Amino acid sequence: MNSAFKLCYRFSVNGRVQGVYFRQSTRHKALELGLRGWVRNCEDGSVEGCAYGEPDALEQLRAWLHLGPAAAQVDQLEWISEDSPGFDDFEVRNS
Repeated sequence: MNSAFKLCYRFSVNGRVQGVYFRQSTRHKALELGLRGWVRNCEDGSVEGCAYGEPDALEQLRAWLHLGPAAAQVDQLEWISEDSPGFDDFEVRNS
């Protein structure tokens, strides 16, 4: 597979995912995997984001999002393909 091949996915994580360091942990994992994008808390108590990068790295992030950091309890993960907007970094956004 061409290492320049990139995909983009939007995700939404539901459960006990706010107040448990989920956004910062997601950013740390994404940067470790060489991904770019963003993550934020939502008013409904979920966490959403968008990740852009190589398919193998995205699959590793997806697997990690099913668990999250130690204090999290993930009940549901939505993972939806999206047009690749490209990003310069992986940032934590305020709502």
